[in-house]
Amino acid sequence: MRSLIRPALFVLLLLPFAGQAQMLEGVEYMRVAPQPVETGSKVEVREFFGYGCPHCYTLEPSLDRWLKTLPKNTQFVRTPAVFNEAWAVHARAYYAFEALGITATMHYALFHALHAEKRALNNPDSLAAFVAEKGGDRKAFLDAYNSFGMQANLNRAIQVARAYNIDSVPTLIVDGKYMTNANIAGGYDKLPKVLDFLVKKAAAERTTPKK
Repeated sequence: MRSLIRPALFVLLLLPFAGQAQMLEGVEYMRVAPQPVETGSKVEVREFFGYGCPHCYTLEPSLDRWLKTLPKNTQFVRTPAVFNEAWAVHARAYYAFEALGITATMHYALFHALHAEKRALNNPDSLAAFVAEKGGDRKAFLDAYNSFGMQANLNRAIQVARAYNIDSVPTLIVDGKYMTNANIAGGYDKLPKVLDFLVKKAAAERTTPKK
């Protein structure tokens, strides 16, 4: 009887890892040159994105659902890509949203306005008017957009993207060492599953003593 129980128990123990075993390095994710994280004891999940990027807009609903299930040992960080001056306009908008504490209201709203409504929100004045339209303070937005520290934010975003060799968005980096995106993960809907796997992997590696 004991010989029958042990194999069954072994199979049950493996079940929680069955889905994870399908995530393969070089297939659903890639290893990158490790970089320092900014989240201390928490596993960092960093998204490189751009408001003008249609793929980032397509990913947003799946990513938003995943963020609602984010483990307590994990912290999500957004980094706007700054590939050129046009991208810098929207990067400034993101950091202005952050400074004013209105990201929760404005982040998806700007995505939707640009891609679903096809609005030309590509300069400070049009963005400020859009913020006011959504109930924000136009002047406060422009003050944040043109603030002294804004260039430091842009420089930091550029520096971090260069460290990870980011040349397309959306790209996600888990704990400074694993990269994935919707293309290699197998689609926008599968990407959250890959992120779950990588978060668990990174958390386990943090608790494993280095030899």
